[in-house]
Amino acid sequence: MMTLDEITKKVLEQIDASGFKQSGAFNLRHNGIALCHGDSEHIKIKKKQDKQGIDIYIDGKTDGEEVHIPVVVDATGMTDVVYNDFYIEEGANVTIVAGCGIHNSGCNESRHDGIHTFHVEKNCNVRYVEKHYGEGEGTGTRVLNPVTEVYLGENSVFTLDTAQIKGVDSTVRENNVYLEANSKLYVIEKLMTHGNQEATSNMMVEMNGEGSSAQIVSRSVAKGSSRQIFHPRAVGKNLCHAHVQCDSIIMDHAEVSSIPEINAKHVDAAIIHEAAIGRINDEQLVKLRTLGMTEEEAEGVIIENFLN
Repeated sequence: MMTLDEITKKVLEQIDASGFKQSGAFNLRHNGIALCHGDSEHIKIKKKQDKQGIDIYIDGKTDGEEVHIPVVVDATGMTDVVYNDFYIEEGANVTIVAGCGIHNSGCNESRHDGIHTFHVEKNCNVRYVEKHYGEGEGTGTRVLNPVTEVYLGENSVFTLDTAQIKGVDSTVRENNVYLEANSKLYVIEKLMTHGNQEATSNMMVEMNGEGSSAQIVSRSVAKGSSRQIFHPRAVGKNLCHAHVQCDSIIMDHAEVSSIPEINAKHVDAAIIHEAAIGRINDEQLVKLRTLGMTEEEAEGVIIENFLN
């Protein structure tokens, strides 16, 4: 078993809520190299030969198993680009825990771009959990630009659970999902920015198969002078249903933009978008302060419950 340093262990605690363990199927990428990895009976991980990254093979007998593939960057001035491909056989039921944490104690930009592609066959149930986090006392920025491509087979379910709640100075997220007949997509996105941070989330969901559906929920909090842009695009090419909901709390001098795009290319495509941006309700603050909380504590409770 590989012995991990204290910084790596601390970052892993932030990005892997269920706990990173060197058992079962796992791969820990640290400063651009695979620090340690393991396979299980039903999940095999292989290093790519033509570029940086890994191929993860999940067989159809996988039932309730987790695979953990976190990334930690703690070298200032580093740009790490990695390509991970997931091949998920018919009938598999699996949870994939990913995410990246950057610890930057220097004065140069540290950056990670993770490009993940999912090839999901029929009758699968896949949950993909990805958390992004930044820390470090240095003046160098922490940048994360994830790309997620999902090709979802018939009668399969894919849940995308993403969170970015601290320390990331700049992020541009690209999510593209293609659904076949009777497949279902669930997206839960949580985001918090502060200071001068910037975050852009672009999402394209293409419902190609009859009976496909998508439910997308984005919740964000913008503080300080930070800026957020959420651009969801839902395209219906068959009998399908999609519901996109974007709710944001804006504070201080922040700026939040929600730019929906819904495109029905079939008479039986039903697509709904809802968006709400507003400040914290004064009555909520007053009620919590009567319970003995300071204004800052009351704001913290409201934000935590809103995001969760």
